[in-house]
Amino acid sequence: MTGRIGVAPRMHSPVGEAQMQDGISPDQILHIGFGFWPAKTLLSAVELGLFSLLADGPKTGLELQGAMGLHPRATYDFLDTLVALGLLQRDGAGETGKYGNTPSTGLFLVKQNPQYIGGILEMANARLYRFWGDLTLALQTGKPQNEIKETGKSMFGELYADPARLEQFMDAMSGISMGNFIAFAEKFDFSKYKTLADIGGATGQLSAIVASRHPHMQCRTCDLADVRPIAERRVREHNLTGRITAETIDFFADEFPKADIITMGMILHDWNLENKKMLIAKAYRALPAGGALVAIESIIDDDRRQNAFGLMMSLNMLIEFGEAFDFTGAQFTAWCKEAGFSRCEIIPLAGPASAAVAYK
Repeated sequence: MTGRIGVAPRMHSPVGEAQMQDGISPDQILHIGFGFWPAKTLLSAVELGLFSLLADGPKTGLELQGAMGLHPRATYDFLDTLVALGLLQRDGAGETGKYGNTPSTGLFLVKQNPQYIGGILEMANARLYRFWGDLTLALQTGKPQNEIKETGKSMFGELYADPARLEQFMDAMSGISMGNFIAFAEKFDFSKYKTLADIGGATGQLSAIVASRHPHMQCRTCDLADVRPIAERRVREHNLTGRITAETIDFFADEFPKADIITMGMILHDWNLENKKMLIAKAYRALPAGGALVAIESIIDDDRRQNAFGLMMSLNMLIEFGEAFDFTGAQFTAWCKEAGFSRCEIIPLAGPASAAVAYK
């Protein structure tokens, strides 16, 4: 797992090849430094619903201009930039040219599709893009740079106060987690287990994926009371009511339910070291001998050289929570053995994510 990510095909250097010296080019530096250009172009396209507008077929620039309310000055620069970035296809040119989705944007960025991952991009555009503008301040102070600066409420406090925004957040997490949960359901050996409890289970997505692929498994998706109605609705939509129960838990105040497998998808990285260890200890107490704790995260490589996404996710946790951080497989192993687990393994999933598994 390399963890190296790119947001777009490599752009030409703004300073040209004349700056090369001794065969060393500044292109990588400039590509990263101007990475916010392609990122914001994509995020605005998602915000404007461009890819969903193209779900039923290609459209001209003028048709898209009207549908999205674009200014004539911006229309073709915007659309052709997306072509150059490999995010749109174009047949023809000028006013008669037609723009269409690529295979990937047509699959992953059309809202009607179950594979839609645009929710996480919508959140990145609405929240993270401006908060990351204060990264330097976060690096210097160690303090969050999100809503808490404006309202005094934490990110979760803000989300849970608004049911519509909470469900949008849950959808965003579902979009980014789907590939990882599917990979986990396919790679992990469930044959020795019968029950699973997903702590912080949100919409019940992980439970639904496991239950669908492993008919012998009974699953419980556990989250705060505000989330339970969302999970119950999603479980009904998947026709898995008899296989999955949605339950209420405050994982700071409550012990975990007993289960053969306890999963936590992108939960541990939200907290400081003390709380990470507390959650791991609760999982240990809830598991039988031979049971497994599974943390699905962007696990950083032990040498901290390769998984750039995992490391940047840890910076994102700094911006969101201050003390929270992502971690390596070696750190997870040390914490779990301190809690009493006998052995651990890291199972690579999709992209930069892995399942860190601790066996009791």
